[in-house]
Amino acid sequence: MTPPRALSKDLLIRGIAYRLQEKALGGLSNATLRKLQTLAEQFRAGDAVEQSISLKPGARLIREWRGATHTVMVVEDGYTYRDEHYASLSQAAKAITGAHWSGPRFFGLKKPVRLNGKAHE
Repeated sequence: MTPPRALSKDLLIRGIAYRLQEKALGGLSNATLRKLQTLAEQFRAGDAVEQSISLKPGARLIREWRGATHTVMVVEDGYTYRDEHYASLSQAAKAITGAHWSGPRFFGLKKPVRLNGKAHE
């Protein structure tokens, strides 16, 4: 069987490697398959697909703002910045900037998703 012409050699190698790993180690979890199905349905409907990032306690978020480097630590019940506790990342971003910001956006964790050539939040 010959591979489709549209596939590059690199993509074909990656596809074969994935199938070998899938056979040896098992496929995707049911939760991952459900998430992919939901994302595909949202994409087909033209809805904005939100990218979410799960932060675990101990993670550090670093952002340079107006010439200074700011570090926010993820803790069990929120975030810490300069020994102060914040319930949300947006509160920590406000402490840094003095203005209301979306915390995930300020730290580059959430970016607009492009669908049909238009940016969506």
